[in-house]
Amino acid sequence: MTTIARLMAFAALACLAVPPARAETITSKSFAYFSVGGRTAAELDEELSKRGPVMKRSGSRHPGATRIKWGGSVTYVRRGSRCAVGEARVTLSTEIILPRWKNRKRATPSLALIWDTLSSDIKRHEERHAEIARTHARNLERTLKTLRPEADCERMQARVDRATADAVSKHDADQARFDRIESKNFNDRMMRLLVHRLKNRAE
Repeated sequence: MTTIARLMAFAALACLAVPPARAETITSKSFAYFSVGGRTAAELDEELSKRGPVMKRSGSRHPGATRIKWGGSVTYVRRGSRCAVGEARVTLSTEIILPRWKNRKRATPSLALIWDTLSSDIKRHEERHAEIARTHARNLERTLKTLRPEADCERMQARVDRATADAVSKHDADQARFDRIESKNFNDRMMRLLVHRLKNRAE
């Protein structure tokens, strides 16, 4: 499986609306699956490259993905002579897309072990992308709650926009940093996981 190290997924930020300031972040998580065939390691590698979800940023396919959608609404109110954030609501939806191998039950023990280890690591990787997104959504909410009122609502909207853009930038940087670390450590991590599973089988 010589190309698997290049297949680590990168979470795609689908859209971002203005988040709320006075409501808890509402998050949801769902799972979707795509089928892969193949009976050998090389065929599995090819199937993942051919059938995995296409990421918008790179235009390439990956063995897993986390699609992230931010949404929400915000209103502005007068406080004395100034404008402040009023009622607000934020939502975050994450869809984790994972591979499902059609021939798993007919696989050789060694290939089944590799697949189970790899697919488990892909799921863990994508779950972490979703967790990173949730953390940044909550951080943004806390930031917006502390924004001071502005002289008018146009300026208040501009301040919310700047805070949101900064949050998106930090989110993207953290997601990219996570992928770089995961990709760099992929081979060592897989070997440790394989050895661990082999030891558990032997006991």
